[in-house]
Amino acid sequence: MDTAYIETPLGITKLEGNIHGLASITVLNNKEKITTIIPETLEDAVYQLQEYFEGKRQVFDLELHPQGTDFQKKVWTELLNIPYGKTISYLELSKTLGDVKAIRAVAAANGKNPLWIVVPCHRVIGSDGSLTGYAGGLYRKKWLLEHESPVKQQSLF
Repeated sequence: MDTAYIETPLGITKLEGNIHGLASITVLNNKEKITTIIPETLEDAVYQLQEYFEGKRQVFDLELHPQGTDFQKKVWTELLNIPYGKTISYLELSKTLGDVKAIRAVAAANGKNPLWIVVPCHRVIGSDGSLTGYAGGLYRKKWLLEHESPVKQQSLF
């Protein structure tokens, strides 16, 4: 598995993948040395993430190869259908997957998403509009949603 560490507005981000595709993207809470030579298998992912953070990309076009159960992969595939700048609730996601009663399992699978940002688990919120659950921290989820918002708010102070 090839690995690269890049600097993003959310912190040092670790990418892992191989010839089969991108396996994981993780925003770290600790410092790692930035990769100076990006492995060829990760070059496109690094480039597309940079475009995303620069506001130049809304849709990723990458070969994905996450590891998980069949159910998790089903949930992650459905996350790819949430448009940039939009959110849905965990309940809506469960309904889309065909089982309202599976809301906890859907939420758990969402939380195990190994491909942050590219597979947009940050676009899933509570039914009441709250920013519930995000493995990378709610401040990062808030940042991502604001980054994708079509209406940019300026700070008054």
